[in-house]
Amino acid sequence: MDLRLPALRRRPRRIAAAAAAVVVLAGAGTWSAVASDDAPAVRRADRLMSVGDGVRIDTSYFTAGPGGRRPAVLLGHGFGRSKEHVREQAEDLARDGYAVLTWSARGFGKSTGKIGLNDPEGEVADVSRLIDWLADRPEVRLDKDGDPRVGMAGGSYGGAIALLGAGYDDRVDAIAPAITYFSLADALFPNGVFKKLWAGLFVNSGGGCDRFQTELCAMYERVAESGVPDARARALLEARSPSAVADRIDVPTLLVQGQSDSLFPLGQADAAAQAIRANGAPVDVDWIAGGHDGGDMETDRVEERVRTWFDRYLKGDESADTGPAFRVTRTGGVDSTDGRAVLNGASADTYPGLSDGGRSIPLTGRQEQRFDNPAGANPPALSTLPGLGGSGGLAQLSSLGVGISLDFPGQYARFESAPIPSDLRITGSPAVTVHVKSTGEDAVLFGKVYDVGPDGRQQVLPSQLVAPFRVEGAGSGKDVTLTLPAVDHEVPKGHRLRLVLASTDLGYASPAAPATYTVSLKSGLTVPTAPGVSTAAAPLPAWVVWLPAAGALIALALLLTGRRRTTAPAPDPELAEVPLQITDLSKRYARSADRYAVQNLSFRVEKGQVLGLLGPNGAGKTTTLRMLMGLIRPDAGEIRVFGHAIRPGAPVLSRVGAFVEGAGFLPHLSGRENLELYWRATGRPPEDAHLDEALRIAGLGDALARAVRTYSQGMRQRLAIAQAMLGLPDLLILDEPTNGLDPPQIREMREVMIRYAAGGRTVIVSSHLLSEVEQSCTHLVVMDRGRLVQAGPVHEIVGSGDTLLVGTVTPVEEPVAEKIAALPGVASADRTDEGLLVRLDADGTAAGLVAELVRLEVPVASVGPHRRLEDAFLTLIGGSA
Repeated sequence: MDLRLPALRRRPRRIAAAAAAVVVLAGAGTWSAVASDDAPAVRRADRLMSVGDGVRIDTSYFTAGPGGRRPAVLLGHGFGRSKEHVREQAEDLARDGYAVLTWSARGFGKSTGKIGLNDPEGEVADVSRLIDWLADRPEVRLDKDGDPRVGMAGGSYGGAIALLGAGYDDRVDAIAPAITYFSLADALFPNGVFKKLWAGLFVNSGGGCDRFQTELCAMYERVAESGVPDARARALLEARSPSAVADRIDVPTLLVQGQSDSLFPLGQADAAAQAIRANGAPVDVDWIAGGHDGGDMETDRVEERVRTWFDRYLKGDESADTGPAFRVTRTGGVDSTDGRAVLNGASADTYPGLSDGGRSIPLTGRQEQRFDNPAGANPPALSTLPGLGGSGGLAQLSSLGVGISLDFPGQYARFESAPIPSDLRITGSPAVTVHVKSTGEDAVLFGKVYDVGPDGRQQVLPSQLVAPFRVEGAGSGKDVTLTLPAVDHEVPKGHRLRLVLASTDLGYASPAAPATYTVSLKSGLTVPTAPGVSTAAAPLPAWVVWLPAAGALIALALLLTGRRRTTAPAPDPELAEVPLQITDLSKRYARSADRYAVQNLSFRVEKGQVLGLLGPNGAGKTTTLRMLMGLIRPDAGEIRVFGHAIRPGAPVLSRVGAFVEGAGFLPHLSGRENLELYWRATGRPPEDAHLDEALRIAGLGDALARAVRTYSQGMRQRLAIAQAMLGLPDLLILDEPTNGLDPPQIREMREVMIRYAAGGRTVIVSSHLLSEVEQSCTHLVVMDRGRLVQAGPVHEIVGSGDTLLVGTVTPVEEPVAEKIAALPGVASADRTDEGLLVRLDADGTAAGLVAELVRLEVPVASVGPHRRLEDAFLTLIGGSA
């Protein structure tokens, strides 16, 4: 039965490439299971699929529970990531009764091919081939032959492919894209201005320009050099955007967009919502507190809402509560236990858009204001730092009343309102009409609206967002209406609104030629208030929102270094010299009372150790590291670093450095400049960075003076680790530091870890490369299904197997080796350069073997245990890796 409304039925429009058969490569499929005590085991099958032209797509297929057909979900990943980054969500959806297929997009993970930025003939065609494969699965519900009941979800890059999949393939039945774009051209070339920092980070996180399709690489290099997006560049990106098929996306859509997002701001979701609703499909919109600039991603809440969305529109569960038509997360105070913002939801029965409830606010200032665009557009104004926001996010500071934006005198015009007579909630995009004149042909302006405190000095830029505008033909003067960034922000009574039009911004390309702009007002500032949106959240008290200037700077430093003070148990003096002790640590999965990601975990790490944290996927390694770094709270147990209990923002975390999933660097700056900029953002004294020592350990040499865009993957990895080493933390945490490196680069990374620990510091490394762990680590902790399996020195864990290396004075002849292999208690015997490698069976003993070797007159020189770490690892976890 087709549960879609008649208005949602669509004409067939599958792209021709989707008709090609998907080839599952022989020998490429592997099965594994993730079990728990209270939930059905999740079955996972990994396959490489050939999709033509020599391209192979790496996939994972998840099911759980009893047999029978169920709806399917295609789950995409973010840019620069792979299918492994959505594994946990895939397993949760499988347990909830879905067949889930994840895949690494072209150019990422183990998938081959060039990155096409969701090319209709590349990544989008791959989606249709994956749907073809799902249609043949006996576990998947069908609407008709060849047409599976299927939804699509994902964040960022994965969100865009969900929109595109619905636009190009009529078999997609519901979608839930998050923090993504509707028009990539508008996202990277907003109003004709090149968003250079984000574009550079895009290319950098993709592995460099040569990893992209030739036409994309050429386009990026052309625009990056000129600083001006041309019509060809815009057309190329528009053709790969959901907006190109806006009239075809007519399935139930849940749009989740981030308020802390200068890459894909709220306007992108607004454009998608308007287009899809015009096609007759139900659309809900959810503005979360996080985004590409950091902040709280509200992962548990969002994933729960995605699940209920699919329950309603894929399973046909009429009772599923899909939530309000519009929801926005607002700050409702500060948690006194950890200093974090308390988040509350406001909602409306209809989506208000970005201009609902417009209120005109008069502005005053000099009638005509002249300001300069300096030669080379330098120095640039500062609004946000893409990629440097961290888990807290620079944009999140504005919700706590801390301003960090910087405008240079003589490079902007300023207009200001009178004090606001009552609290004002801005929800949407303010707008203003101005007259612009330039001494050059065009003008490039950057518009922003500040919330200014009663003293006139404290100003906050909501969500750190700025809107660029290219005003063509400004030489003779021109009236233009400027639509400013969409935000949800409360302006307290007595504050003022300040409109700033600047000539430069760090994140964007401005004209290099000097010019003088003249700007005058033609209207007041129109502010949307969305009166239909209601919330019970209380505003922040004034003493929290408007800190004194000195307090604001302290708050900035603490937030950016993750060192907010919290209430915590007293330090344990007996552990003052112990880098890490974990005692009875437990963390439950979301929505589960007794299913654990980590359970009763205890181990200790001493100074000078390089500890390898090992375990199969789902063992709880990442959850353990996140608790260790104070990113999430344990449900039970304790973590102490140098005797101090870990809580989010604990001061002792300043002694911990971490490298997790790489780092974002500004590609046009040198390696040294990137590190110096990062350290300045922490607010800590320059002498505390120990920059030269960290760089010496990382071993980057003369490359530090070169632009990061010229770096190899291995050099970027070492630069990222050097960033983690800044301040020479006593405890360094490295999560998969050798990902994407070739063997020589892996060897260099191994030497970096060993050198760092040699000074009495401690390194914890989580890695899947067991041979490297064996060579670089002194100690191991092995986990499986959230529990400790074994801990101890590497040599003890490796040396406790059933394989013996028998050293001999002279080489052993083949007939003698065959006799040894036939002995009782011997499973096999193989000749090696050193002598013999003998594997004992259950009845064999080393003493018995030596006696038999003497009897056979084998010239034994030594006998000792021998096995690889891989053998020991598989033995410890029962082969479940």
